[in-house]
Amino acid sequence: MNDYENPSAGFTDFAGSLSYLEHEVKDILASKLYEKRYRKGELILETGMVCNRIYFIDSGLVKTFFYTDTREFIMRFFPEGNMFTVLDSFVIQKPSGFSVMALEDTVVTCLNHDDLEILCTRYHSAETFYRKLLSLAAVNMMDRMGGMLEEKAYTAYHTFLKENGPLLQRISLADLASYLGITQVSLSRIRAMK
Repeated sequence: MNDYENPSAGFTDFAGSLSYLEHEVKDILASKLYEKRYRKGELILETGMVCNRIYFIDSGLVKTFFYTDTREFIMRFFPEGNMFTVLDSFVIQKPSGFSVMALEDTVVTCLNHDDLEILCTRYHSAETFYRKLLSLAAVNMMDRMGGMLEEKAYTAYHTFLKENGPLLQRISLADLASYLGITQVSLSRIRAMK
C-alpha cells in the first residue's frame, strides 16, 4: 500500500522515526488516526479553545500565532512533513493562548489526546514516542524564544532564510515580519540590504 492509499503513513512514519513502534502499536495507532482538510485562511484552532489533537501535515502550511494589543505575533510555521500541536494546551488540556491557521489549503492527519493517552498507558513505545515528541517541541520552542531575545532583525531574517528559505515563496511578507517581530517597513529595508 502506498502513502496515497494510506494517508496515516506520514504520521506513523514520523512517530516511528522518534521511537521504534511494534507492528501492533502501529496498527492501533493507524486505526485512531483521521484526516481533516482546511482551506487557506481557515482556523484549525482558535485562541481560548483546548487543543485536543496532535497534527501531522500531509500537505500545506500552517502558522501558530497570537495577538497582542497592537498586532499579531507568529511563533512558528509548519510545512508538510511536520507534526505539531499547541503544546501547553494539549498536555495540560487548558485553553490555548495561540491560534493555528492554514496558510494554504492543508491536509492533516490527526490523533486525539485521549487516544494517545490510552496508547501511552498500554505501550511503552507509544509513551517513548510521546516523550520524544514533547522533548523535541520544547527544544524547538526554547530555540525560538532564544532567537527572539538574542537576534537582531537582520540576523533573524538571514537565519530564517538559511533554515526555511523555501517557505519564502509560500508566506506573505506581513506574516514573515510578524514572525520576526518587526514591521513590514523594517523587513523591506532588511531585504534591500546587500
